[in-house]
Order: sequence, then C-alpha cells, then structure tokens
Amino acid sequence: MSQPDEAIVELARVAPLPMDEDGVVFREPWEAQAFALAVALHEKGVFTWSEWASTLGAEIRRASLTGEDTDGSGYYRHWLKALEALVTRHGVTTASDLSERRDAWDRAAHATPHGQPILLENDPLARS
Repeated sequence: MSQPDEAIVELARVAPLPMDEDGVVFREPWEAQAFALAVALHEKGVFTWSEWASTLGAEIRRASLTGEDTDGSGYYRHWLKALEALVTRHGVTTASDLSERRDAWDRAAHATPHGQPILLENDPLARS
C-alpha cells in the first residue's frame, strides 16, 4: 500500500471521507489540497489522527447546530476550519497570521483578471 493509500485508510478510521468506488471524492482542487495538507501535518507530528477526528467532529457539530451545512457540501470547509484550529493550537501559526493570509488571497483574487490563475503576488498590498 502506498503512503497516500495508508493515510486514506487511517483517516477513514477516524473521520468519514466522501468516497466512491474509485476512492476519495473531491469536487474542487482545493479540497484535495486540504486533504493533502491534513496528511502532511499529521506526518510531521503536528497532531494525531484521534485529535484530528475530535477537532473535525467538533467543527461539523458546530456547523450543524448553526444550520450552515445541512447538505454536507461544506465538508472540506470544515476540514479547513479544523486545520486552522489545530495549527493555531499547536503554535504552527497564529490566528492573526491566518487571517492576514486569507485577506491577502482575497485581495489577490479581486485583483486577478478573469480566467487567469490567482497568485498571491497579485495582492496589491503584497510586500516586494
């Protein structure tokens, strides 16, 4: 079994994964990137799979209580929120740094012509 396959098996033991007969299902490229980021952070020892499952579960419960995800379409958005919670909890980054980076991507997206790739360098406030 390859390393990615092993990670999928481990993740599936602690948290549900959207899957079909071909494997894990991603609707957008960023969802696969969020998945890969969770695997990489686990492999670096930032968190355990049980801590991941607990944090992801708490985020999914929070979203379901507020009614923001009634159809499951926000599953990987919950992954991102869980990842953000874990990296701030473990001192990998700060909530402020995450917020600044999110804002920079948003500015870059608005400054990027339609059809062009969004690059962080497109942020008008990017440091040269």
